[in-house]
Amino acid sequence: MTTLTFIKKRWSQIWPLRPVVLAAWAGGLVLAVISCSTTTRHAVALPEVPGAKYIGSSECEQCHDEITKGFKTADHSRLLAKGKNGKDYGCESCHGPASLHSDSGGETKPPYSFTAGRPQPTGLGARLPLTSARAIETVCYSCHMDVRGQFNLPNHHPVPEGNMTCVQCHPPHKGVAFAGGGTQLLAQNETCLQCHPAQAGPFVFVHAALREGCTSCHSPHGSINAKQLTERSANLCLKCHFQQVQNGQIYIGGKLHQNSVVNSLGQGSCWSAGCHEAVHGSRVSPTLRF
Repeated sequence: MTTLTFIKKRWSQIWPLRPVVLAAWAGGLVLAVISCSTTTRHAVALPEVPGAKYIGSSECEQCHDEITKGFKTADHSRLLAKGKNGKDYGCESCHGPASLHSDSGGETKPPYSFTAGRPQPTGLGARLPLTSARAIETVCYSCHMDVRGQFNLPNHHPVPEGNMTCVQCHPPHKGVAFAGGGTQLLAQNETCLQCHPAQAGPFVFVHAALREGCTSCHSPHGSINAKQLTERSANLCLKCHFQQVQNGQIYIGGKLHQNSVVNSLGQGSCWSAGCHEAVHGSRVSPTLRF
């Protein structure tokens, strides 16, 4: 049997089944779309605190209605405990099991209260409140361990030193976990510009990277590079500004940067060699000079 004959025979067997195959493929596609669009909860492994139990976020609404009203839109509200009967534990995923807090009418603070107040009674084995200087970060790190590692890098925001807290950039109680809000890149920039307003301009000539977002150049939590840059030296710029080699000469952005006479690339990084110092934008030069 030739190859062509074999293919024709197999095709004749498969062709009558095409409606079934197409229906199965379409059904799988529909299920994939539905599962992606309706997944609004994420299962987490919650810490156990002796003497206290998890009661669910619905119990928190009775006293903290102003917070829970907006918390339904928060990213962290999607957290629940594992299991088919898992409750909505959004509040307690950060504040810990709140049974003692609820039973005492608020007299006893949750294990992670982040505020001054009456401590947990040690006789029941409940965990004492953490010290306020590091309490928030300690709770955040329990899930965001990768971020904790980034804060241990040489150049980082002063969170480990206690001069900043995670919630200054990532509000936990309402909306997306970015102070700027939204998923648009410029909206995320607003988080950074609250503390770095000079980088916002206004500029006549804006560096296009600003439209891509601050994190296109900076690692927000920590980096091995100065100024928390994602890459060192000219390697950062060359991720967007491609270099071309023509007849032994190097061009970047259509401009000559290196040949037997010119050696701009050997004088330092793009912004420290006296060429493009105004990295965020310039009021006088389209090539980002002061």
